[in-house]
Amino acid sequence: MNYKRFPLGQLWTNGYLFWDDVTKNAFFVDPGGDCSDVFKFIKSRGLNVKMILLTHGHIDHIAGLHDFIAFVGSNIFVNRNDSQMLKAPAKSLQKILGVRCDPIEHFSEIPDGRVFDFDCYTIKTLETPGHTEGSVCFLVTDSNGEKILLSGDTLFAQSVGRTDLEGGDYGKLMESLAMLCELPDDLRVLPGHGPATTIGEEKIRNPYLPREM
Repeated sequence: MNYKRFPLGQLWTNGYLFWDDVTKNAFFVDPGGDCSDVFKFIKSRGLNVKMILLTHGHIDHIAGLHDFIAFVGSNIFVNRNDSQMLKAPAKSLQKILGVRCDPIEHFSEIPDGRVFDFDCYTIKTLETPGHTEGSVCFLVTDSNGEKILLSGDTLFAQSVGRTDLEGGDYGKLMESLAMLCELPDDLRVLPGHGPATTIGEEKIRNPYLPREM
């Protein structure tokens, strides 16, 4: 599976670029800040970014959207429950973080369970509310059967996303985490901040995950 992590913005949000070696098509997840290093890499590999996926609508995950729109177009996907953060970025914590983002006019809303067939990848959307109302994870599978979970700010290595901000709900987050615990233990997890982990590792070490799982 071809992917590269890019820490972006003042909170070092993990943005992820995935690409197909044969077609040179690519998609990007969570452009959270200045994407100049991303674009340099894209150009160096001769890639064509066709799609931008968002795990949720907070400003530290969308601040680089306008750069991407200018570079590759506006094929953007976000869960319907976080779409207002794109239309009205003042709702996306931009005042708290001191980061400005103009409204995003053109994007598509993702329903739960939406599956994207993207060249050698299949990308399944999992609704995981709690950090925000519209938080999602993306389960990415390549043509060899390798799987990776992009968990956004739902699940981190030994931690979880905060729920004390507008749209947060601790009870819903616990339900979302319980659902993620049903995934295979060896599934690699790429979170929105911090290092990679696995579902099994988090079942053992993460104090927020249900112990009975």
